[in-house]
Parts: sequence; structure tokens; C-alpha cells
Amino acid sequence: MNPLASTFITAALVAYSVGVWGERLSGRLRWWHFAFFVVGLTFDTIGTGMMFDFVGGLTFDVHGLSGLAAILMVVHAGWALAVLRRGDERALVRFHRFSLFVWLAWLVPYFSPMFFAIATR
Repeated sequence: MNPLASTFITAALVAYSVGVWGERLSGRLRWWHFAFFVVGLTFDTIGTGMMFDFVGGLTFDVHGLSGLAAILMVVHAGWALAVLRRGDERALVRFHRFSLFVWLAWLVPYFSPMFFAIATR
């Protein structure tokens, strides 16, 4: 596999985590959080594309199917943009709930290869 794929996926984890936890700790969705969501989504897309090239497409295993949860990142970024543009203070303050859910869902495909490698030893 192209080692850059893992680099991009890990960069996605870092960027997405900064956005999600920055939002959670500040208590309000801000534009810079959205920027980190988009950077994380971009890195994830690049890394996933590299992995697809390596394995020849989607694999129908826990990693491949849970990786479809990354589609939530697109929904998340779109919803964050809508909330920021609308400026509804209640939504800006509560948005972190959805962010945390998406981040946790994304961790499953991120860590599943490691867990499966350990289990098969």
C-alpha cells in the first residue's frame, strides 16, 4: 500500500479531532472549526482514494463497510456550514453533539485494521 495513504488518513484524524474537540471545548461552533472539518474531510478523501486504488475498490468487511460512515463527514461539514450561515445561537451551541457522534463513528474504520491485525496474530 502507498504509505502516503496512512499519512493522509492520520492527518485527517488530527485535523478532524482539532475541529471537533476545539468546538466541544469552546462550547460554540465557529468558522475555524468548520475549516478543520473540511481539511479532515479532504485528507480522508485523498487517503481513502489511495487505499481504494490499492485494494481495487470497496472491501466488504468491517473496515470497508464501517468506512462508509465517513460519508457522515460530508453531512457533518454541510450541516456545520448551514448552521454557521444561519447564525442560530442555539444550534451553534448544540452542534457539538452531532460532531462528537460523527467523530466517534469515524474512529471505527480508523482503528479497525489495527484491531484485526492484533486479533490475527
